Amino acid sequence: MKKYVAEFIGTFALVFCGTGAMTIDEVIHGSVSHVGVALTFGLVVMAMIYALGSKSGAHINPAVTIAFAFQRVFAWKQTLPYIISQCAGALVASFLLKYLFPTSLYLGASLPAGSDTQSFILEFILTFLLMLVIVSVAQGPKEQGLFAGIAIGGVVALEALFAGPICGASMNPARSLGPAIASHHLQSLWLYIAAPIMGAVTAVGVNKALQ
Repeated sequence: MKKYVAEFIGTFALVFCGTGAMTIDEVIHGSVSHVGVALTFGLVVMAMIYALGSKSGAHINPAVTIAFAFQRVFAWKQTLPYIISQCAGALVASFLLKYLFPTSLYLGASLPAGSDTQSFILEFILTFLLMLVIVSVAQGPKEQGLFAGIAIGGVVALEALFAGPICGASMNPARSLGPAIASHHLQSLWLYIAAPIMGAVTAVGVNKALQ
């Protein structure tokens, strides 16, 4: 149960801070900036890895949890409780943001700037690259593990910096689920669930083939 609580807290923090930055940027007309939003996502991921990594692994992402289960380094029986905890944290964060910023139309929702196909491909590739980094640093030697937070948070920030304006650079079904439900923007939610999961699972397969 402590692991599930840690996943709830970690995903809550990710969505509250990350999409919170997007929401504040929306309501105060761009003062946070795109760069500020990208850095917020990267920094909060890094912080949660260091704060909760030893307690639950700090997956804070259903795609990562599912990919670890496919890699057989995480028990399938814990996968659903992890995902429920992550989605619950995201939903609570998004509805809290809705309460705090009732004038926001989007609440940081993931929405394609172009076609759904374009964003699907981008989300697949972004999550694939993120998961490659995760499996490389999160399960390596101790010295590598000390820098896991920096490496993973850095990749999140990097990908949000260049791809955020086009696809949102979600890479995380829970991060997209919360704002989509709270803001009633559900039209493209399917791609932000399917593409990250497919990208993460493909990454663990490629990583295994490279070993």
